[in-house]
Formats: sequence, C-alpha cells, structure tokens
Amino acid sequence: MKKLKILHTVEFYYPSIGGAQEVVRRLSERMVAAGHDVTVATTKMPNRKNLVHNGVKIVEFDVSGNKVNGFKGKDQKKYQEYLIKSDFDVIMGYAAQQWTADLLFEVIDKIKAKKIFVPCGYSALYDPTYKKYFDALPSILKKYDATVYLSYDYRDINFAREHKIKNIRIIPNGADEHEFTDPLTHERKVFLRNKYGIGGFTIMTIGLYGEKGHLDTLRTFKKLPVSKATFLSVGSTRPDDGNYREFAEQAALVNNRRKFVGKRVIMVDGDHRDDIRDLLKMCDVFVFLSNIECSPLVLFEAAAAGVPFLATPAGNSAEIAEWTGAGVIVKAHPSHNSRVVADQKDTLIKLTKLALNRKLREKLGRDGKKSWQEKFTWERLAKEYLTLYEEVITSGKKK
Repeated sequence: MKKLKILHTVEFYYPSIGGAQEVVRRLSERMVAAGHDVTVATTKMPNRKNLVHNGVKIVEFDVSGNKVNGFKGKDQKKYQEYLIKSDFDVIMGYAAQQWTADLLFEVIDKIKAKKIFVPCGYSALYDPTYKKYFDALPSILKKYDATVYLSYDYRDINFAREHKIKNIRIIPNGADEHEFTDPLTHERKVFLRNKYGIGGFTIMTIGLYGEKGHLDTLRTFKKLPVSKATFLSVGSTRPDDGNYREFAEQAALVNNRRKFVGKRVIMVDGDHRDDIRDLLKMCDVFVFLSNIECSPLVLFEAAAAGVPFLATPAGNSAEIAEWTGAGVIVKAHPSHNSRVVADQKDTLIKLTKLALNRKLREKLGRDGKKSWQEKFTWERLAKEYLTLYEEVITSGKKK
C-alpha cells in the first residue's frame, strides 16, 4: 500500500477523553505507525500543548455546536475552506450531529478527496427537533464513497439500509493491544489494593456521571448478597457533571452506615488512565448499566482485560456480548428518545449469579480475552480501515 495522506475529522481529540476521540486516536496513531501521513481536524482546546501527538498532526478550529442547535466560533468558514482546498487522499469523518460533520455536509460537493463517514449511532434520530436534519441526511450520505457502521443491527445502519445507501461497511470497535496484552504483576496489584482500599468481590463501572448507569449500579450493589465487596465507580470528578453530587452522597451513605458494613464505594478520577486500565484488569465483574450507547469501548476493554461484563442492551452491547463471549445482558425498560433503563430485579439476579460463581466468571473472562486477541485489537481494526481507504481511492481511479 502506498503512503496515504489522510484527514480524520472529530469533534474532540487528545487530550480530551471520550469514546469518539479514543477511537480516532487509536486509528490515527496506528496509521502513522504504518507509514501514512495523518491529520486530525478538531475543536481548539486551551489545554492542548502540542499540535503533533504520537506522530498525528492536529489542526484546531474555534467552532462548536451543530446544524440543529446552531454553530458558534469564528472558524466555521476557515474549516470549510480547509476541507475544500486540501489535497488529502481520503477524509474520514467520525460521528454525526456535531460541527465537523455538519459543516462538511454543506460543502461536500466541493471536496476533492475521497470521503468516508462513520455516523456513530445517531443518538438524536428519534428526537423531534432533529427531524429536518435526518430528512436531509440520506441525500448527503449518498455523496460519500463509503459509510462505516460499528454494528450489524443498530439505528444508524438500519437508517442506511432503509434509504438504500450503498457501500456500507461494518468495522467494530476494539481495545488497545498495547494496554491489555500483558497481565498485571503481583506488586502492581498489591499497590493498587492498598492505594484504593480494595477488598472482597469487586465490581467496576466507567463513564461520565449521568446516563452511564452509575446510580443504577450503586442501587444494585447495595442489595448484593455478598458480605465483603467493593464498587469502583470511575468518572469525572467535577461536581457539576451529570448526577455526580447525588452519586457522591449515596456512596457516602454506603461507606458510613452499619447496614452496609463490608461494602465500600470508591470514586476514581476518570483522568487516571493507567490506574483505570489496571483496576479493570483486577476487578471481578465490569458492570455497565448505560441508558444510551452506540458501540461502547469499555465492553471491548473489559473483554481484553479478561473480565466478564454485565450490561444493558444499550447500543450494540448485546452484539458485543455475543461476539466476545464475555458478557451477560440484563433486561431493560424503554425510556425517552429510545433510551433504556436497567431492570433492577434482573440486574441483581444476574450480578449475584456472577458473584457466587467463580468458574462462570473465569470462563467468560477467558472467552472474552481470546476473542479480543483474534478479532478486536486496534492494530487489526486500523488495517480494516486502511483497506477500505485504499479501495475507495482505487475505485475512483478506475472510473
């Protein structure tokens, strides 16, 4: 494969933390390692110290918002001119409903590069305020050389099928082979247990407080029939973040009341990536009772860590459980805008079963680790994207 000049567009990028930025970072860095020239166009951040990170060039724009809620920032036209005047071989845009995609849509006919789009779920597909947005979207999608979906059966790919969008590809998410291949040393485990005060049966969840199910997990944890247990709750430590304050108050009640003796809730700062990765490897079950998802990275990371997961069917979590063999899916009730809420009774029954059955946990963990190694490393997935890039470039030359 010849050296490609690639542009990835995504609303946020390193040092920002989150699912979309992680996917684009993992892909971009591996493509650079494979010898390609990769640039990321993204939102300007005051705490970004360098415009090159691990070989990936970063181009910043002072823009925020989207087509429906309105754009803000002085660089809207500058971004569009950048796309039009660029000489990239291929542009891959990650996620709809945000400015890097919505401003590109407006000038798509003027862009010379081959274009690939990863919609990433369409979280607002059932939101009435987005009706005009999605009415117009099929004609835009047909102008792309390919669209990529993370699931065989989710709202974004079903939308594409309904509107007869051609050149559909399925490339799942994954987890980092550099982070999850090696097991923890005994010394590291002891250090982390002492640092965080971990003891007994340990569950963990990761995500921003709000719609990632922290409170539902805490409610289940309080009822869990295990004499000694730890709940590691990972998220932002900003008091204004989602239901952080409510969770912190409920966690303090568990930690300070005699009726919960033996149980402990530990809130971990989500910025401590190395600790989070290693704590995941140490826990007994990863619990993810999220209300809305596309294709959650944390489930692939649990599988990569050799840890079974318990999750709602949000996004394609059920598919990930089937693909990896690492997961158990709980019943859930429908909520507003196609969100789901975990059934507390079923969650407690299934978590209790995992807590009391070490052999089952070990089997799920082994199966997940093996599946991840064979199918869901970022090294493998980056090659799938590069193969697609080469195909659309070659196809254009043949015409």
